[in-house]
Amino acid sequence: MRELSVPPTYTVGPDEALPDMVTLNAEEAGKQVGLRRQVGDRWVDVTYAEFAEQVRGVAKGLVAGGVQAGDRVGLLAKTRYEWTVLDFAIWTAGGVVVPIYETSSPDQIGWILSDSGARAIVVESAAHASAVDAVRDQAPELGPLWVIEDDILRTLTAAGDEVPDSELAARRATLSPDSLATLIYTSGTTGRPKGCELTHANFLFEIGNGMTLLGRFMNMDGSLLLFIPLAHVLARVLQVGAIRTRTVVGHTPDIKDLVGDLGRFQPTFVLAVPRVFEKVYNQAKATADEGGKGKIFDRAAQTAVDWSRAQDTGGASLQLKALHKLFDVLVYGKIRAALGGRCVGAISGGAPLGERLGHFFRGIGVTVYEGYGLTETTAAAAVNHDAAFKMGTVGRPLPGTDATIAEDGEVLLRGGIVMRGYWKNEKATAEAIDGEGWFHTGDIGELDSQGFLKITGRKKEILVTAGGKNVAPAGLEDSIRAHALVSQCIVVGDQKPFIGALITLDEEALPGWLKAQGKDTSLTAEQLRDDPDLLAEIDAAVTRANTTVSHAESIRKFRVLGVDFTEDNGTLTPSLKLKRNVVMKEYADEVEALYAKAPAS
Repeated sequence: MRELSVPPTYTVGPDEALPDMVTLNAEEAGKQVGLRRQVGDRWVDVTYAEFAEQVRGVAKGLVAGGVQAGDRVGLLAKTRYEWTVLDFAIWTAGGVVVPIYETSSPDQIGWILSDSGARAIVVESAAHASAVDAVRDQAPELGPLWVIEDDILRTLTAAGDEVPDSELAARRATLSPDSLATLIYTSGTTGRPKGCELTHANFLFEIGNGMTLLGRFMNMDGSLLLFIPLAHVLARVLQVGAIRTRTVVGHTPDIKDLVGDLGRFQPTFVLAVPRVFEKVYNQAKATADEGGKGKIFDRAAQTAVDWSRAQDTGGASLQLKALHKLFDVLVYGKIRAALGGRCVGAISGGAPLGERLGHFFRGIGVTVYEGYGLTETTAAAAVNHDAAFKMGTVGRPLPGTDATIAEDGEVLLRGGIVMRGYWKNEKATAEAIDGEGWFHTGDIGELDSQGFLKITGRKKEILVTAGGKNVAPAGLEDSIRAHALVSQCIVVGDQKPFIGALITLDEEALPGWLKAQGKDTSLTAEQLRDDPDLLAEIDAAVTRANTTVSHAESIRKFRVLGVDFTEDNGTLTPSLKLKRNVVMKEYADEVEALYAKAPAS
């Protein structure tokens, strides 16, 4: 199949805008708990009426502070309750939200504030305020700065006490579906980030057509814990979708105590990137290995995978059902407990999950619904769901979305989810969206006969070996990262005689492995990079990955690095994607070392 057009199930009304859902929730379900706010180790209930009152109070404070309709307002903070209040408050004041990752450098902050022409900004801490002040000279239009940790909800509400309700009504009147809602700057694996213009209609179309597919989870009986950055479009859409569907939503700022947060909040649904699911699996395996139950875990994991695969081929045999039931008591329940105990589904995005990991989680009773999208498509353009699920794919296109595969294999998308364009960048917009409205994603993929989309790689990341063989690195990298000892992997080989890989180690998994091997548990990744036992483990992961490709595409040599790829050292984006150009520059010597001697054939 080369093209698929899916009719919309929802169309945006002529006068709709995002703040309306807050007002409607307060009117129709004011006493219902809509959010839960983390205060220390406790979760405090917030009703829809209380949330709406806070949104309106903060919006008035923004108006009193000089924010005009159409003004861009920066929002730089971790994922927290105030983020959601501020998001809707800026919209209620008629403004445009410009999210900034809280890990951004001063140079990145300066660029976004300057390029967007931001008139005001809200930051989380005094340290963030200092970072903004250091680049104010780059953003001459920037005015007020507010700090969340200075009790911003109370501060802004008090400041706006004299602003009449009629002013908010006037601000609402300035909004239409075509109004700009947010400028989200792409994290930029290369070059300066570009601001994606997403309108109120983009969000409403995405949510109206997408949330119904997740109706089993996104509903008044469901709950969602957000922990990936709300500056990321996928988390943002799930946040707005939860308000729209009246799904109880909570926030936690990072994943350092994710298991504890999940246990206390007990969500029925979570959103995460593949690395989080890999860590849950790897941690469970490491715990089993340390407790001398590694073989039991391995058999349980294989049973979960086999049971899941059987669901697609007529169902499990009686023997497999019995074994699956046994391991549900012995093993699977403990893994579900690590997700809070009530979680029955999850969304994974940002990168491919890997088929085996997908089968494993479905087999233990937590189906991970893999989807696909970009900032430019207001998050999901395709997603698996209960009515149309196919492991190893990213699902069918959302209702109201057209998908086609170009002659060179590039995935093109069209519909109400596609951004208006890149902010103040007509050239980039024209390159991305053609005259027929097709957005060129830069991803390579295929549509199968049932309309399921499979992403096989990035157009710009296709490697061409010296022998002329085209290789998409993503599948190999995903397979290798699934190993418990592996943190990150980058496949190399462009214009080289063969394919190689640089691999980093998971520092959390190392001590358990070292203990099991009878080695000194204080040994570091740098000290272990040439350890024969460790190299044998990694070689097994590489060998397994190679079974998925032809000999010409297989990894012939690899090197283990002593340092991981992280956001802190600039090799990962805030959404945990590899900055390939940075890695290739920083580790050029390691890449060249792969090709210093010809590998054994």
